[in-house]
Amino acid sequence: MKNLRIVFMGTPDFAVATLKTLVENHYNVVGVITAPDKPAGRGQKLSESAVKQYATSQNLTILQPTNLKNEAFLEALKSLNANLQIVVAFRMLPEAVWNMPEYGTFNLHASLLPNYRGAAPINWAIINGETKTGVSTFFIDDKIDTGDMILQEEITIDSEENAGSLHDKLMDIGSQLVLKTVALIEKGHPKTVPQKDHANIKTAYKLDRDNCKINWNSSLDTIYNHIRGLSPYPAAWCTLVNGNDTLDVKIYKAENEVDNHSKSIGSIMSTKNELKVAVANGYIIITEIKLPGKRTMDIKSLLNGYKFEGDAKML
Repeated sequence: MKNLRIVFMGTPDFAVATLKTLVENHYNVVGVITAPDKPAGRGQKLSESAVKQYATSQNLTILQPTNLKNEAFLEALKSLNANLQIVVAFRMLPEAVWNMPEYGTFNLHASLLPNYRGAAPINWAIINGETKTGVSTFFIDDKIDTGDMILQEEITIDSEENAGSLHDKLMDIGSQLVLKTVALIEKGHPKTVPQKDHANIKTAYKLDRDNCKINWNSSLDTIYNHIRGLSPYPAAWCTLVNGNDTLDVKIYKAENEVDNHSKSIGSIMSTKNELKVAVANGYIIITEIKLPGKRTMDIKSLLNGYKFEGDAKML
């Protein structure tokens, strides 16, 4: 059995589950690398990453480099004398970092690689209407999410799943997959499989304002998947035109209803309890929405105090 000295790299909640699993299974985590504190909220107070908060609670050594190629950081990392590095939801590493430990650096990625390499694999799997996804561990190389695979685990995506619920499932499964991967490395060099590139690989592009906007001309299923794939963060959005109001609104929850209607695309039908938007082959029934400057609310609460005109529409 190898005597492992592990450096862990990660930033958000997704990474905390894995770090916690390593600590609770008594692995020797000699250092934690996470993002620098950054100003957040109205008071712009410095906010610590979720990983830093947990690492602090466990009295682990923490490094927060702004530049991963900085000589002082590389010296500090070297001085930890780690022989294995584990990366979960961090950033691209320079070769000087990933090539440092004797047993390599491996990454946990929230997709069934080679599909959904990139920044937002959980969101895009749902947006694209996938019925399965999973988690993969692989040794890092000089490209993004392309290294030799170690282990992979698959799960089904429920038809009403959103990005938040899928995130939590993959976070738990991923932490266990990392544990299995570490056990393999501990026993000797694990068998790896090169990733097979092919023409139909799907990419997990970084989410931005453009690709989060709802296209009401898309099919019913496409719009429904788009909304749930972006909920609860960063949220699908569109423009509401209602009388004199032109507002950018965020839609967090919706249902889909198949119907052969003749209404114009984007037109809104509202009752006391329901808000529907006409699309090509049915309706999107909005159940949770956020207007600018307001809190997120269920549709009944919105309809209590907000009136939709007869010609209201979503663009």
